[in-house]
Amino acid sequence: MTTRVRFWGVRGGIASPGPHTAGVGGNTSCVEVRCGDTLIVLDAGTGLRGLGDSLMGQGPVRGTLLLSHLHWDHIQGLPFFVPLYVPTTELTVVAAPAAEWTLEETLGHQMRSPVFPVRLAELPARLRFEHLRSGGTLELGDVRVRGVKLNHPGGVMAYRIEHRGRTVVYATDTEHYACVDPALRDLARGADVLIYDAQYTSDEYSGRVGRSKVGWGHSTWEAGVAVAREAGVGQLLLFHHDPQRSDEGVAELETQARRVFPGAAAAREGMVVELSDQAASEAA
Repeated sequence: MTTRVRFWGVRGGIASPGPHTAGVGGNTSCVEVRCGDTLIVLDAGTGLRGLGDSLMGQGPVRGTLLLSHLHWDHIQGLPFFVPLYVPTTELTVVAAPAAEWTLEETLGHQMRSPVFPVRLAELPARLRFEHLRSGGTLELGDVRVRGVKLNHPGGVMAYRIEHRGRTVVYATDTEHYACVDPALRDLARGADVLIYDAQYTSDEYSGRVGRSKVGWGHSTWEAGVAVAREAGVGQLLLFHHDPQRSDEGVAELETQARRVFPGAAAAREGMVVELSDQAASEAA
């Protein structure tokens, strides 16, 4: 039994296809986590389309979609997720409660005429919608999920996924403070993998290069390293790359991060991380 993480979309803001981004990938946020037979999907950016195509050859789709928040780059792949058009699909969609609309209303809004030809209510798949409050937990078979609210305009939820002694933490679209966010530090404590929003460099964030990004709701690789160190994280995966950053630019950030935290790497489309069952690893 393993925990397997695969990246289908690693960009932030807007999809950015083209020759300068093809190596890292241009799709927006979507990460597949397999905990044994349990399927968990983190966010529904444009990368969700590729995941859906892959799932269609694996039998009936049953899983849970955890949405960090409802900004468009994290939900715009949902209408193009082919398993939703199959009656045998069972999908539970989870997000933090919002003040204006329910989760179902929000997702349905982007699938209304005239912007999309198929309404959410017309999909043949069996869909369930659940709200998870900050600090709340979900039990998905032998998988435990905990969500914690972090710092982003309109709110964002980070998730801790625990399975057979292995832990993956997903913390995108979060803006760091002057110190390490204690809520994130506690959520990520001892995690094998931390997937972290590293959209900007510290110079870009502060405005020393270009316009200041303070208050935009995103972070830097430097802040990610600080969290990883304080939380005792094994591997730091830089995520939510700026749509304007080239493959070479992402590789340079990766090199800088590795100089100070050897367990750092830049997330790329198609990248797979496998974590074996802790008990089995210790026995071996």
